[in-house]
Amino acid sequence: MTDPIAEVVSLLKPRPSICKLVTAGGAWLVERKELGSPFYCALVEGRCLITISGREPILLTTGDFVLVPEIFSFTMSSLDPPPRGTPAQRLETSPGVFRLGDPDASADVRAMVGHCTFGSDDKALLVSLLPQIIHLRGEDRLSRLVEMINDETRHERTAREIVLTRLLEVLLIEALRSTGGTAGPPGLLRGMADPQLAPTLRRIHEDPSHAMSVESLAEDAAMSRSSFFQRFRREVGVAPMEYSTSWRMALAKQLLRDDVATAEVARRVGYGSASAFSVAFRRHVGTSPGAYCRANFAG
Repeated sequence: MTDPIAEVVSLLKPRPSICKLVTAGGAWLVERKELGSPFYCALVEGRCLITISGREPILLTTGDFVLVPEIFSFTMSSLDPPPRGTPAQRLETSPGVFRLGDPDASADVRAMVGHCTFGSDDKALLVSLLPQIIHLRGEDRLSRLVEMINDETRHERTAREIVLTRLLEVLLIEALRSTGGTAGPPGLLRGMADPQLAPTLRRIHEDPSHAMSVESLAEDAAMSRSSFFQRFRREVGVAPMEYSTSWRMALAKQLLRDDVATAEVARRVGYGSASAFSVAFRRHVGTSPGAYCRANFAG
């Protein structure tokens, strides 16, 4: 059975970027701006604050894990941070290992932090289906995965990049499925937690070549058209056919990048002809399939 969460993570194409071990003591604060990249942190020991731009500070304690699929500006600090503008005390004690704060103070915080990138050019769509922030407590599997990523990053082993990519995929999936439930914000996770919508989402992902309409999807969910439409938009955050079309186009882009012929792409994503697909693709993406392929291969 198709798993929409796994498909989204796979299409995002997570790639390793930075992973480091951080210790801190005394009063300290680090600030990062204009990153636009996924960020994760596993707090091994101690307590600290993370403040993401536009949000209230989050208290992290031993065993906490935080993941932000797309972060632009944030700060991490001691519970009693120094005034803003104070020069940051940051020392790289060995490759990938950093000390923050007063070097003479005892270290009371230890964390594994990392950044990665998403290789998909549809990452805006895919990230929009995920929670804006994931904060979990006591999930030992996540801490072990971050530790494995940290260890793999610092050693030049055979097939290192492949191993890191797979570990990142597992980390993302593990974080997402640990967050599943109806209490989160609208998106794919909340939709998958709904027993009537989950089969519909699986069908959209499993068989994008199948003809779909709001009526047929509502019938499969054993709901009236209006009830299904309202519930889908409330739980997933977009209308059913908007979600279906966006997913089909994300798949189409991937197939085109894999050099699949336009007519075959059209068939696989549910269009009766290459011309009908080309019209829909241009409307959604802003360029023709052929131009998209040329631009992709040129890059």
